[in-house]
Amino acid sequence: MKVVFMGTPDFAAVSLNKLIESGYEISAVITQPDKPKGRGGHMTCSPVKEKALEHGIAVYTPKRIRNEEEIEVIRGLDFDVIVVAAFGQILPKEILDMPKYGCINVHSSLLPKYRGAAPIQWAVINGDKVSGVTIMKMDEGLDTGDILMQRELELAPKETGGSLFDKLAALGADLLIETLKGLEAGSIVPVKQNEAESSYVGMLKKEDGSIDFSKSAASIERLIRGVSPWPGAYTKLNGRNVKIWDTDALSREEAYEMILKKNDKSLEGSIKTAFDKAFEKGAGTVAGVNRESIFTVTGDGVLKINMIQPEGKKCMDCGAFLRGYPVKALDMFEERV
Repeated sequence: MKVVFMGTPDFAAVSLNKLIESGYEISAVITQPDKPKGRGGHMTCSPVKEKALEHGIAVYTPKRIRNEEEIEVIRGLDFDVIVVAAFGQILPKEILDMPKYGCINVHSSLLPKYRGAAPIQWAVINGDKVSGVTIMKMDEGLDTGDILMQRELELAPKETGGSLFDKLAALGADLLIETLKGLEAGSIVPVKQNEAESSYVGMLKKEDGSIDFSKSAASIERLIRGVSPWPGAYTKLNGRNVKIWDTDALSREEAYEMILKKNDKSLEGSIKTAFDKAFEKGAGTVAGVNRESIFTVTGDGVLKINMIQPEGKKCMDCGAFLRGYPVKALDMFEERV
């Protein structure tokens, strides 16, 4: 089976590498054009292009794949199937109809849930217990094609967008090979998606990382994990820009016990007074600190902050942060504008 591969980021490069390792003949790789990166603006190729060049595979980088001249280039290639993984452009019907086995897509959710651009991060942010990958036969809609194969994956308690990305990339690559073998053997029966169960998620934006402390501690904790590593969850503490990388959601009672446990018992009265005042002030107020963590009032519960990153510095545990940046009860976190 000869393959044309279309993809761009690291997620797609894992599938391309698996195809190469499995002995598939890659007629060509099609990926997004090189882009400027970093302060110097140096042109950088996509991870997929990098992998293809490493193995001497022909690479095409069309600015707009729907242009007639680009369609004709693809028509002139020798292939049985087009494999698509996070390519970044919508394929026209002319291309979808070309391959003998169709265009198949490696999608990082259990379709029809989470059609769209950022299913991995939103699965974490929304508190899903299970995610997975879908291999589907593409049609002209956005992630609406028939399901060929699916594989589930249970999320770890501290799953981040980054860790789930890596797991689903590997799972998707393995399932891709299984699907291609099934297509060639004629053993796969496509299943139509249930439109009544469909949902869409948009591309993650930088502003999605802004922490709103009026939300529940549980939802903020999930957001922080979901937007790791990009864009990261950010806020201001006493007017200083910070990113927060690891937290726990606690009840008011749990937080008070943790603060008290690692402070001088003779301070219990003042700790309790400040703790109660913090809840009177409301969301974003520091309810207390201990040697390891900062405890912050939210719209529902308390957010225990374990890892924090001051602007211009490396991420550090809260213990190290507190030694260099003193924080006390009734200090304030606020949204960064």
